[in-house]
Amino acid sequence: MCTTCGCSVTNETETNTIRVMENLLARNDSLAAHNRQHFNEAGVLVINLMSAPGSGKTSLLEATIRAVAGRWRIAVIEGDLETENDAERIRRQGVAAVQITTGMACHLDAAMVHGVLDALPLGQIDVLFIENVGNLVCPASFDLGQHVNVVLLSVAEGDDKPEKYPVMFRLADQVLISKVDLLPYLGDFDPDRARRSIGALSASTAVTLVSAKSGLGLRDWITWIDQQIDARNRINLPITGEHSHHHHAV
Repeated sequence: MCTTCGCSVTNETETNTIRVMENLLARNDSLAAHNRQHFNEAGVLVINLMSAPGSGKTSLLEATIRAVAGRWRIAVIEGDLETENDAERIRRQGVAAVQITTGMACHLDAAMVHGVLDALPLGQIDVLFIENVGNLVCPASFDLGQHVNVVLLSVAEGDDKPEKYPVMFRLADQVLISKVDLLPYLGDFDPDRARRSIGALSASTAVTLVSAKSGLGLRDWITWIDQQIDARNRINLPITGEHSHHHHAV
């Protein structure tokens, strides 16, 4: 638990604490809007990737970078409590990556993202992926300035996660059921049940089965991103996915 998102608050009757959190989220939203203005002016589509730890976010990014073979100019912001391991993996793919180490914070926030924007050549980027800290709770409460939210759900986690963590899945514009190459070995994960649970939270959320290892579903995933880019270019306005602007519940 961290002290910046309210996840350490155990008594919600502490109105002073709740008021502080509301003010913090309001400041975050203001800075997120500022970030989004930077992205819009540069013509960059920004995708916030969220999931539990170990769901395959970095592997998905590596496979995506290889699959598009230079069609998009990509950059990545990596969020972890410690180490530059994931950023180094992305750099080995020939893509610029900036690592944010959050220390004790269990999520990225708009200030952290704003603090690394000078390290990225936004005018030379088509798609910026923000790989959030692995956590199915707190990242959902903090707008970063992204245009769309993507949540990964690996088959190793169980098909009941959307029911257990509804806030994050309700905010998703796309849910990727990842590591589907493991399905033959994990007979207790039912993709249809997961789809129904996600659909009950938000009927408009796309759901795609993917495997970074086998490549299954990557074409559909890339096509979806192409559609986001095309929609943005067609109307020359920022993409605002239905779920991209957060409604905070502390």
